[in-house]
Amino acid sequence: MPWLNSRWESGARNALALWREMCAEGFAGQSGVVSQWAQRRRLAEKANQSGFARTPSAKVIARLMTSARDELAKSEAILVAVIEASVPELVAARKAIGDFQSMIRSKSAAKLDEWLEIAKGSLIGSFANGVEKDHTAVRNAIVSPWSNGQTEGQITRLKLIKRQMYGRAKLDLLQARVVGA
Repeated sequence: MPWLNSRWESGARNALALWREMCAEGFAGQSGVVSQWAQRRRLAEKANQSGFARTPSAKVIARLMTSARDELAKSEAILVAVIEASVPELVAARKAIGDFQSMIRSKSAAKLDEWLEIAKGSLIGSFANGVEKDHTAVRNAIVSPWSNGQTEGQITRLKLIKRQMYGRAKLDLLQARVVGA
């Protein structure tokens, strides 16, 4: 590797020529190994010249910041660490989001008022204001064992069937498709 790095630094960028030189020195590996190394080296140099290849979108950042660290790939975890170092407000927002998710999963609304005070001062302040407006409903949704997910799913299914047959028939055919399904 040191010899290969020195040859690369001296301007020898042809992977096949480097492999031939290495074979003359006693290297027993395949040419593909050197080609892959050269490709990775070129990509690394390109990334160093342009900083980040592309700034991630807000959606990507939101997904990364709300995902558990152990579920992220190594490159994603590095990106999250760089983002957190660059924008410390996101660390507070991520913690607030995690605390809210924990409240919902554990069905415990005891810390909701404390969470609202912390969240209002962070990047998710607009979400916290919306939660505060519907404070009673949110508290009941957290502690209640009931969910309207089944109802919403049935409504979505009904709307899908209705849209598929738009303009073709009236209530009788819709009823036949819903009941018949």
